[in-house]
Amino acid sequence: MKSSKSVEQRRQQIVSWVNQHGQTQVEDLAERFTTSEVTIRKDLAALSQQGLLIRQFGGAVPVPAVASNTDFPQSSTNDSSNNQASSVAANAANPVINAIGQCAASLVKPGSRLVIDCGSTTASVLPHLAQIDDLVVMTNTLSTANFLTQSDKEPTVLMVGGTWDAQSQSFQGAMAEQLVNAYSFDIAFIGAAGIDVNRGTTTFNELIGVTRAMASAASKVVVLASSKKLTHKMPNLELGWKNISVLITDENISDEDKLNIENQGVTVLIAAPSGE
Repeated sequence: MKSSKSVEQRRQQIVSWVNQHGQTQVEDLAERFTTSEVTIRKDLAALSQQGLLIRQFGGAVPVPAVASNTDFPQSSTNDSSNNQASSVAANAANPVINAIGQCAASLVKPGSRLVIDCGSTTASVLPHLAQIDDLVVMTNTLSTANFLTQSDKEPTVLMVGGTWDAQSQSFQGAMAEQLVNAYSFDIAFIGAAGIDVNRGTTTFNELIGVTRAMASAASKVVVLASSKKLTHKMPNLELGWKNISVLITDENISDEDKLNIENQGVTVLIAAPSGE
């Protein structure tokens, strides 16, 4: 049986190898480190959770040196899996966003039925779902579906159809809305481009039908958003506070804003990077 020291040494060597050589497949790592592919997958899962590598397409890639934290990342490529990998890596390196994702995952129980909307802040929940059994997850984002299918827990993943929207990197439109409406979920994880303390979540994008369908189909609607979104003034109301159960944000929200939101029937959870 391998000692914990030898496991740690191998994982450090895996990180060094992938950082040096770029995208590397599981089978190549298994051959190089003279171990099984099952062991390598466990190594990559652990390293991914630590934010040291990104699991992708049966292997791993390095964590990007620079990554965007915007809710709808723009990219010069159409590879949505790379976008999601960058988002997850950025979230792991950002204590505030990572804490929001961890707090969101704490609301999830084994066997839960989840629907996850597009956005890098909603993506922050993904690594923290890795140890939860028997999940059923629907998403409108290819990259989220790809990330989930790499999980050792093998959640049931449902993908909506519809029309691909390059800005949000997700499927939108009437077909997507109809499919979401055909299911029911325990929790909907929704992001926010902006937050209006008096109204709810707001956006410049008029493609808000799928988000509203997700909220309507879920018993609990959880919005994940950093406090800086309270300074973003946008014209289109996406979800009113009456449609939102929980807001998870960071400790920089003012006491006044927190109280105003709570007075509209929303539970506000503060996700501190310290975990306190």
